[in-house]
Amino acid sequence: MGSFYTVVGLHLPNHEPFITNRSHCDICNHQLSFIDMIPIISFLFLRGKCRYCHKKISNLSTYMELFTGILFACSYYAFGLSFNLLIALGIVTLLIIVSVSDITYFIIPDELLIFFTGYFLIITAINSGLSAALWSILSGFLLFSIMYIIMLFGNFMFKKETLGGGDIKMMFVFGLILHPIIGIFSIFLSSLLALPISMILLWKKDQNLIPFGPFLIIGCALLYFTKITPEIILKLLQI
Repeated sequence: MGSFYTVVGLHLPNHEPFITNRSHCDICNHQLSFIDMIPIISFLFLRGKCRYCHKKISNLSTYMELFTGILFACSYYAFGLSFNLLIALGIVTLLIIVSVSDITYFIIPDELLIFFTGYFLIITAINSGLSAALWSILSGFLLFSIMYIIMLFGNFMFKKETLGGGDIKMMFVFGLILHPIIGIFSIFLSSLLALPISMILLWKKDQNLIPFGPFLIIGCALLYFTKITPEIILKLLQI
């Protein structure tokens, strides 16, 4: 799944087919066989090089395969066989694909967000009823609006674009699965996570464009997997 998610993240922003096309080396375009695509094992066995042109290949897919396996295992450990597990796996899937696409192209594909909007709504409706699904839509619009206001404020303060449209639209998706208070807290948590890494990247690469999408999903995932409730957050704010 991690290998497939990497392909989706690389091809979807360019509107390239990722299901029908056979996998190939990005350098020599030679079609890959089954033994070239065994997750993690093939990369280690081939020592990070293409079996045909012997050029060094990207280790992005290997990292994504490893992280996907670990996060899938954590999802099952946290929620067992339940509807919450399906939501957790959806969050992990979104995290991996968005990380690949946002880091590579600074794009969060609309098709991906539309798919997971339907996915989370269907799970919520089946598990908690249609009324709960409708309330989750309102929560999504609330988080979307808050993120949009943050973008307008940031643009006004810094006189340039501070958030991408994909980041704002993704908050709507998070609103479908998070309580509004949890969703608002996830924005601040994501910013705290992004701050030190952003400063390091700015210092090392001298770049002023940082993909924020992966941090947003990590913040959402941390709060969802730790099962923090709005009551806990409100108590923390009172301290």
